[in-house]
Amino acid sequence: MRILATFALTATLAAAALPAQARISVQEISNYLNSFRSAQAEFTQVNADGSISTGDLTLRRPGRARFDYDAPNRGLVIAGGGQVAVFDPVSNTAPEQYPLSQTPLNLILEEQVNLGRSGMVVRHEGDDTQTAVTLQDPANPQYGNIQLVFTPAPVTLRQWVITDEGGSQTTVILGDMQTDVSTGGGLFNIPLEMQRRGLSN
Repeated sequence: MRILATFALTATLAAAALPAQARISVQEISNYLNSFRSAQAEFTQVNADGSISTGDLTLRRPGRARFDYDAPNRGLVIAGGGQVAVFDPVSNTAPEQYPLSQTPLNLILEEQVNLGRSGMVVRHEGDDTQTAVTLQDPANPQYGNIQLVFTPAPVTLRQWVITDEGGSQTTVILGDMQTDVSTGGGLFNIPLEMQRRGLSN
């Protein structure tokens, strides 16, 4: 579970250098992402400053995600209701919020993922061991991009790297992912989480 930052950086650099042969096709990737509605996995996050966090991730399409961070961080990030909320575990103030549509993660949380949209795939490379595909919102490239890394046979999402509008990168490396898991809607309810914590807008 505790994967070193050097592994994340090496994997990212390796993905960027892969020759364009034997890669997983864009259609296969779309089919894979659309093959499940929900998923859970442990994750290791490598932040732009090199610090490392770990935790548990729950996804549910469309538009919902929850990142529960382990100690000592114990932070929480929820995507739901079209918003992303960042909860500070040591603060009694309302979470910072911004539209989900302004983060590249939104691209893989859509109701129906279609990587074939014009201008969405800006880079696609791989070999017979892994494939990397970089996506951006064609209508809003200023929001940054997300690079997804997959392994084949069967196609499996292993990590992503989000590059924000300022060029900072955050890498999320996934453990073994369980798909089509049962998830309660309350996990992704930002107002309900605020109520639980005694916070107000």
